[in-house]
Amino acid sequence: MHKAFSFIILTFNEEQHLPRLLSSIKALNAPIFILDSGSTDHTLEIAESYGATVKAHPFENHPKQWDYAIKTFEVTTPWTIGLDADQIVTPELFELLKNFNEDSYKDTDGIYFNRKNFFKGKWIKYGGYYPKYLLKMFRTGVGFSDTNENMDHRFVVPGKTAIWKKGHILEENLKENEISFWIAKHNRYSDLVAQEEIERMNALRQQTTQPKFFGDPYQRMAFLKRMWWNMPRFVRPFLYFTYRMIFQLGIFDGKTGIIFHFLQGFWFRIIVDIKIEEQLKKSRK
Repeated sequence: MHKAFSFIILTFNEEQHLPRLLSSIKALNAPIFILDSGSTDHTLEIAESYGATVKAHPFENHPKQWDYAIKTFEVTTPWTIGLDADQIVTPELFELLKNFNEDSYKDTDGIYFNRKNFFKGKWIKYGGYYPKYLLKMFRTGVGFSDTNENMDHRFVVPGKTAIWKKGHILEENLKENEISFWIAKHNRYSDLVAQEEIERMNALRQQTTQPKFFGDPYQRMAFLKRMWWNMPRFVRPFLYFTYRMIFQLGIFDGKTGIIFHFLQGFWFRIIVDIKIEEQLKKSRK
């Protein structure tokens, strides 16, 4: 039977998450490829129990890991879907995929899925977090990983895209229920983002996606990022947090949601600015 698409998933110690994801897509009977970066728990056994093809590769950052996965796995289906291990395909999205008609997308290179993000069991509905469209499905051999980013991973396609507003991927990293895990993870991420921004200042990195405020979701994101890079450091985290809280109604996400917006929208951003400042001072010496 002709298969329309395959799944690629990245893993590292995902025994908590992987069974949720794989059971949500199992009945689609699509080929599954998993690129692991040195799991020491039961991740690989779980992957193999679902019939996945597994390879290993040392992790440097998400864009480079995805780049390696796309180029290494021998995907023979016309379409590829890239998912994170802490995501789940909802029954509505499952139905869209089950009934996917390739003929309806002949002139399309990529498809955006709608994501719901959860923090400590709470759906983050406001603060610019919903709806959130992520390009997750792309033509095999056409879509690629944007390695001009150090941390924010995205797939890029050269041609037309479609947006599926119905059906969702649910994203919840259960490890982040421990705040110490969240802080350690984002401390590592802040190193990557600070390094990336310094490289952009020195014109060592370009934007892959054309910045357009009224373009597709990723073009709009590229526009807002370019705006962010031009804003004064240490002022921008305050402005961004205020914008998320007031204008994007983050305050309606309740106590857990406000904690999330503070950590992700303010704390993380100011740590990045401090690290940029430190690196610039070192380079002047």
